[in-house]
Amino acid sequence: MEKKIALIPGDGIGPDIVREGTRVLDAVAAKFNHKFSYENVDAGGVAIDKYGEPLPEKSLKTCLASDAVLLGAVGGPKWDNVPGNLRPEKALLGLRGGMKVFANLRPAVMFKQLSAACPLKDEIVGAGLDILIVRELTGGIYFGERGRNAENTEAWDTERYTKPEIQRILKIGFESAMKRKNKLCVVDKANILESSRLWREVAQEMAPAYPSVDLSFMYVDNAAMQLVRNPGQFDVIATSNMFGDILSDEASQITGSIGMLASASLGDGTGPGLYEPIHGSAPDIAGKDLANPLATILSCAMLLRYDFGLEEEARCIEKAVDKVLDEGWRTRDIAGSDFEKLEAAGKIVGTKKMGDLVIKAIND
Repeated sequence: MEKKIALIPGDGIGPDIVREGTRVLDAVAAKFNHKFSYENVDAGGVAIDKYGEPLPEKSLKTCLASDAVLLGAVGGPKWDNVPGNLRPEKALLGLRGGMKVFANLRPAVMFKQLSAACPLKDEIVGAGLDILIVRELTGGIYFGERGRNAENTEAWDTERYTKPEIQRILKIGFESAMKRKNKLCVVDKANILESSRLWREVAQEMAPAYPSVDLSFMYVDNAAMQLVRNPGQFDVIATSNMFGDILSDEASQITGSIGMLASASLGDGTGPGLYEPIHGSAPDIAGKDLANPLATILSCAMLLRYDFGLEEEARCIEKAVDKVLDEGWRTRDIAGSDFEKLEAAGKIVGTKKMGDLVIKAIND
C-alpha cells in the first residue's frame, strides 16, 4: 500500500512528537510492506510568523490532497496578543471546516500501567477506564453567528444545529457503540436549549435502526458530575461541539495521563481524516527531548485504522506501546510518584528514546 500523509508539526513540541510519529509509521511500513510518503505543512503560530495567517490556502490544499493528516500542536504564549481572527487556534477551526471532518473521536483510556496517576479513588475507577467521546466538530456555537453591538456593550454567539448535522454524528455514535459495549449516551441540555431538544428527537428517531444499542440521555451538568462520580457507567458519549470540548478534556484528566491520549477527526470518508494528540504545544519544553510522543504515536495507530483500514498494523502500534509501558519505561510526565525510583533504574527517557523503544517493540 502506498499512501501520502500531510504533516503539520505546528508549534512548541509539535515538531518533536510528529517526528517520532513518522518514525513509528515508517517502522510499520517496513514491517508490513507499505510505503508512506510525507509532506510538511505550515499551520498555527509558525504559519502566522511566515505568512501572516494561521492557515494559508496552500496548506489546506495540501491536506485535502493527502490520504491522511497528522497534526502535532498549535499555539503558545508568543501569539497571545494577536487579533482573535489570527490566533493559531484558528488553524484548527479552518482545518476542521475545510477538510469537512465533522466527528472527533477521542478515546479516554486509563492504561493499567499508569493507574496510579488517576486522581480518582480505586473504588471509583475499578479495573480501568475506557470511554469513547464522539464530539460534533464543525457546527454549534463555535461556528454559529456571533457579533457585538455598535457600543461594544453586548456580545452574542449562536448555538445552531440542523437535523442532518446531528444525524451524521449520531450515526458514528451508534456504530461506534455497536463495536464496543452497545451503550450510547447522548449528552445535551434539553431542559433548557431548543437545539438540545432536536438532538434528542433525532436520536430517538434513529434508535430503532440500532436495536442492540442501549440509548440513554443525560444533561451535560450531570454528565460532568457523573464522569468523576462513576465514569465506568459510560461507554460511548455523543454530544455537541462545545459540550464535547469540555467533557473530553475532563475525561482525559480522569485518566491521569493527558500525554497518552490520541484523537481522530473524521468526515464522510471521501477525504482525509485529521489525527492529533489532545495535549497542547508545551513551548517551555520544545526541542529539549522531554515531550511524551506516545499520544502522537497512538494517533498514528488511529490513522492506520480509520483512514487506511489497516487494523493489524494499528494494533501492532498499540501493543508496542503497551509493551514499553509494561517494561517500566516512562517519560517524565507519566512517571508520577515513582519518578525517583524509575530515574535511579534508568527508566526515565526522553522523546527520541521513547520513539526508539516503541519501534524496537514493533520489530520484536
